[in-house]
Amino acid sequence: MATTDDGRLADAHFSADVAPLHTRVDADAWDDIYLVGDVHGCLAELETLLDELAPSEDDLVVFVGDLVRKGPDSAAVVERVREAENFLTVRGNNEQKFVDGEKSRRELQPHYDWFGALPAAISFDDVLVTHGGVDPRRPLSDHDLYDLLETRAIPPENSYDGPFWFELHETSPRVFFGHTVLDAPVVTEGAVGLDTGCVYGGELTAYDYRADEIVSVPAERTYEERTERKILDLPAIQV
Repeated sequence: MATTDDGRLADAHFSADVAPLHTRVDADAWDDIYLVGDVHGCLAELETLLDELAPSEDDLVVFVGDLVRKGPDSAAVVERVREAENFLTVRGNNEQKFVDGEKSRRELQPHYDWFGALPAAISFDDVLVTHGGVDPRRPLSDHDLYDLLETRAIPPENSYDGPFWFELHETSPRVFFGHTVLDAPVVTEGAVGLDTGCVYGGELTAYDYRADEIVSVPAERTYEERTERKILDLPAIQV
């Protein structure tokens, strides 16, 4: 994955289709940066997590996508994120389902244009935030929108059978991601996975960038059932 000479990602390293969907953030402009895993409409847990993080207006909160679907309060979660000037999110595959017309919900219709304008990638320092991940076998310039939203296994058709891209990605940039449901956060030098299955009765997880710490809050209940084989057992994959 190529970066600029000072280690920072530039638009030129994305494909022509993705470059306009890349947002570059000046990390030095913020006192702290918090990265938050897949919320999936779990408003109560999001509010509890934000209370725990207590971000000020001088802190940035970045979501890894999938604010919506499966949980009880998708519209309220979107409104909460949209209303805060210091909150950003990348587009998740579940937001993309509304952009593509694959899904429709009346209460989310006012937000469809916003979904379509969301970046597929946010970067700061030597960090890339995207919903799904990257394929370490290919340069970033060879990734399209759906690669960034949906990458999980290498090769992709293996899905939850793996091996997983974040087991193989050991170089810069460090990629923060969601999409793949984990029983505990993945934290390696090359990747940080933050979808710990809140909507499935797990936890809602954030990463404090300055402190290099994980912060999690438990789900209030299980909103949707999920088979065990689609919640990764970390010891089994030795991350």
